[in-house]
Amino acid sequence: MRADELVLGAAAGAPRVAAVPLDRTQAAQLIGRMERVPFCAWHRRARIVMGGATFLDAFDALSLAFVMPILVKMWSLSSVEIGWLIAASYLGQLVGALLFSQLAERYGRVPSAAAATAIMSVMSIGCALVGNFWWLFGGRLVQGIGVGGEMPVAAAYINELSRAEGRGRFFLLYEIIFPVGLMATGQIGTLLVPIFGWTTLFLIGGIPGLVLTILVARLPESPRWLIARGRLREAETVIVAAEAAAVCKHPGFEPQLSSATIEAVPPSATPGQAQGMTRWRELLSPVYRGRTVIIWTLWASAFFVANGLNNWMPTLYHTVYGLDLKDALRAASMTNVAQVLMLVLCAFTIDRVGRRNWTVGSFLAGALLLGALAVGGAKDLTLVMVLATLAYGVIGSVNAVLYLYTPEVYPTRMRAIGTGLATSWLRLASAAGPALVGLMVSRQGIAAVFVMFACVAAIGAAAAISMIETRSRQLEEIAP
Repeated sequence: MRADELVLGAAAGAPRVAAVPLDRTQAAQLIGRMERVPFCAWHRRARIVMGGATFLDAFDALSLAFVMPILVKMWSLSSVEIGWLIAASYLGQLVGALLFSQLAERYGRVPSAAAATAIMSVMSIGCALVGNFWWLFGGRLVQGIGVGGEMPVAAAYINELSRAEGRGRFFLLYEIIFPVGLMATGQIGTLLVPIFGWTTLFLIGGIPGLVLTILVARLPESPRWLIARGRLREAETVIVAAEAAAVCKHPGFEPQLSSATIEAVPPSATPGQAQGMTRWRELLSPVYRGRTVIIWTLWASAFFVANGLNNWMPTLYHTVYGLDLKDALRAASMTNVAQVLMLVLCAFTIDRVGRRNWTVGSFLAGALLLGALAVGGAKDLTLVMVLATLAYGVIGSVNAVLYLYTPEVYPTRMRAIGTGLATSWLRLASAAGPALVGLMVSRQGIAAVFVMFACVAAIGAAAAISMIETRSRQLEEIAP
């Protein structure tokens, strides 16, 4: 049975042209087969390769922080120039998130992720070759486009490969590589930069990325994206490969072959004809407006607090609480350790606890911890180290859950766009949070900073109550 045909050029006054048939029965059969494939080497390879790109994404994003002390002295940088160097990457990331999410909807997840990885890797090597402020500013700006473009596309891709049962664990075991990448940047930078110089960190972030670009480009395309584009034969080829790999690991698994002959959209059909090209305005349509507003609020709240703490705690420990630089950096590094530990716990419980319950609970726990600092705990260094580290750990886990949850609540035709636009609030919050911390510390003191963070965490908790629960539900059921 064939579903309704898409008629192109149906707008008022436009000539009617040939219809492109899209067999929804065949598409549903392919989705059903994909949902039955148990976790196997096929999934593992995609998660490892895309995870490698995400690791370098984190590495490249943070690398400047560990070369900046050398550059400040070498190039006599002013505080304004330091601020612009930091901002350059965030500006590029904002552009990259919006650009590559659009490219991923039109041209596919794999080529878009590979292109983003190539940009951030080539420009990392380029940053190692520059000799002055303006060249490094330009290099970090362009590199940021790749850094910002890789994550939302990768999140959509990994979500689309997994089946409903166990999707949370499958995804978060991939997502945990990002905070691991942040930790690795700090350790590698601390060990190698004093010995081999500041260019070392950029080269380490760039050269392996060229190899990863090739590996990412050779990954199978998302079957869900292919199906959405009417490329059913290509989707079946990918699913057959996954089924074959599953049979090797699970001898009892029997592929459920489709009884119908798989057809494809004719070659003359342009990208987007099979399901209709999606514009970002659909995110604010009556069907998706509520989800979008909640998601944007969650992203802004979580990253405002997490990146505000992550960027400022080393400085606060050093300037406000009087720790020497080495001890301040060591104390601040515990926040990323706490985040990784919370994410391990989250990965193995999220499919039982649920996305909404975890997010509400984490925001509330973070608000209480930060509130305790606001009402008197900020005077005690030990309390600050313990409570601030725990607060970052629990709210930092929300950051990863949002990369899981956001692609789940949008349909395939707009999954990358929805995720990319949501991450743009990450960039805006990451810029606003540290700026407000600096203003409040100078004018109202450290306690006011924790009051602000506690209030933002409470806003996040209130927004999370309205999340729809997505655990153990097929993506096509959540967002038809």
